[in-house]
Amino acid sequence: MAEVTDNPALSRYEMAIDGVTAFVAYRRAGDVVELTHTEVPKVLSGRGVGTALARGTLDRIRAAGLKVRPLCPFIAAFIERHPDDADLVAADRG
Repeated sequence: MAEVTDNPALSRYEMAIDGVTAFVAYRRAGDVVELTHTEVPKVLSGRGVGTALARGTLDRIRAAGLKVRPLCPFIAAFIERHPDDADLVAADRG
């Protein structure tokens, strides 16, 4: 599977497969990355791209020493299914 890369110009983590790009859009808020939307083009569906994209995105965020705010339902569900990633979730401001 392709590697996930950060494209800060477009504020998204990307994975290109067969010339088609899947991505997770984000906003940076200090040391927190707010993941706002995941998009896997239909031509890539059913190939595990969404899972690989979520895993790669979270791995990059962890490696950078950042936290995540999973605003995207797909990413939030992925973290729920993978409790080892729960430590990445930023504490709510309050």
